[in-house]
Amino acid sequence: MAHQATPVRRARLGRAIGPEPTAVSAVVLLLPGGDEESDRRPSPVLATASVRALGRRLARAGREDGLAAHVVHYRYRGWNGSEAHLARDASWGVDEVVRRYGDVPVCLVGFDMGGRAALRAGGHEAVNSVVAIAPWLPEEDVAASPEPVKQLVGRRVLMVHGTNDERTDPELSFRLAARAKKANREVCRFEVHADGHGLHQYRREVHALTEDFVMGALFGRGLSRPVEDALAAPPPLGLRMPLAAGFGKSLRR
Repeated sequence: MAHQATPVRRARLGRAIGPEPTAVSAVVLLLPGGDEESDRRPSPVLATASVRALGRRLARAGREDGLAAHVVHYRYRGWNGSEAHLARDASWGVDEVVRRYGDVPVCLVGFDMGGRAALRAGGHEAVNSVVAIAPWLPEEDVAASPEPVKQLVGRRVLMVHGTNDERTDPELSFRLAARAKKANREVCRFEVHADGHGLHQYRREVHALTEDFVMGALFGRGLSRPVEDALAAPPPLGLRMPLAAGFGKSLRR
């Protein structure tokens, strides 16, 4: 009996979230979390739960401008060391966007390990902005190369982290943001005081902040004053910007 070859795993884009615009002029790619090491395939439902609600909000906010939002479904649940599977799948996702929609700007929005994937894949020429929410980043190791930041030059970057996050260290995202800011002024980072990894307490504020940033980056809409201030402020001020309770209730548009 002939031995059957193992099918090759492929990343894929989920269907557009909400009604897809007739003419797509920009795309948000949502990158769910993952594990440090795992060869297993992610559960499509569990993996995307962390980003779907945000995707629906962004798709709704940008629909009139031609925004399409898709979740990237990874081949593997794990980052897997130098394989960097999640970042490779994020880059594949941007290639797929270009293939489907042509030369449109892309914003990568990642949570947890997906935040690391968004930052790493941010150098793709079609990417104009990156959002990393509670990003998982490796501990600094003198024997290993530091997490790269030069690929973020020319992109607008937002990081958001809860100060009580016990899964991903907020201090590591601050240090990465500080290094990125030296190479690129268009970097800001917000701290959500007393919130944990899932940012459940201030979810509305985090979603409103992300919407404000993404619509500004992709469509040139006016940014809220706190985001403008965070981008303009020298380190560390613009990298430890507190996210105010109620943010988004009275945003100017």
